Amino acid sequence: MAQATQAAASAGGRTSHTRFQFAPATKEQSKARVALDGPSGSGKTYTALTIATALGSRIAVIDTERGSARKYANEFAFDVLELAYFSPDDLVEALAAAGAAGYDVVIVDSLSHFWSGSGGMLEQVDNAAKKGFGGNSFGGWKEARPMERRMIEALVAYPGHVIVTMRAKTDYVLETNDRGKQVPKKVGMKPEQREGLEYEFDIVGSMDWENTLVVTKSRARPLTGAVVRLPGIEFGQQIKAWLEDGTAVEPVEDLITEANREDATFEDLGALMKKVRARRLEGAPMLTPEGAPTTLGERIQERGKQLRKAAQGGDTERNAA
Repeated sequence: MAQATQAAASAGGRTSHTRFQFAPATKEQSKARVALDGPSGSGKTYTALTIATALGSRIAVIDTERGSARKYANEFAFDVLELAYFSPDDLVEALAAAGAAGYDVVIVDSLSHFWSGSGGMLEQVDNAAKKGFGGNSFGGWKEARPMERRMIEALVAYPGHVIVTMRAKTDYVLETNDRGKQVPKKVGMKPEQREGLEYEFDIVGSMDWENTLVVTKSRARPLTGAVVRLPGIEFGQQIKAWLEDGTAVEPVEDLITEANREDATFEDLGALMKKVRARRLEGAPMLTPEGAPTTLGERIQERGKQLRKAAQGGDTERNAA
């Protein structure tokens, strides 16, 4: 109640003492968060590589599709990591390695495997339910949900651009052809992924067997509702132009470097954590100097604990003397 009174007082020109402070909004430059869904053969991988080429020069593909991305190695320059087990934590580690290697763009082809593939979320939930909850799926979800959250945060906080593809279940509908006869036609259905995942991405596009992309969600107004037949480099350039239209911000890579800085003080780390939280980058995947995978928030907290412990040890020695 007191906070509400203070906020109301500030609206009248008086000083507010609430910890919730508003500031003018500004559009900042950002990295791409793009999701493409569609049935097999709709051109998701090719389109992802096309967009990636417009966004950056160093491209990494995390391939869950039995090496299918390699089929386009004669048209695009990229490095590939092929996985056969799809634990969400493994994706976090792969993203940390990609970030440490300095890849401008990471393509996850496809994200659906981390939902329904071997080791994916559905399997993690089932295993957790059987192990500790007598087969109760609600308990399994409670146990496994943090793993999924770590994966999503790693995707949205990756230092570079991220493009994911998602499989869509297929179905048939009857359409009337030019002769007036009804014929079956394949159509894509919902992506094989958790309901609502599209909210995590800035641009979501659905593709069909004719390689037509329909933008179903876009924070980039020029692309809202766009229908693009055989999307090419121009589509990726439109995305890039929207991303670069704004105020420059400190790169995530610099924040990671600061978190690893050997001479960082406890106060330095506190100021860094405040900055990281303000930009919601605690889940940014990274590697420690020793090469261990972690996240930016965890790294700052761990180093803070180490410095505090060292300071307490010094105090104990001085008191003993």
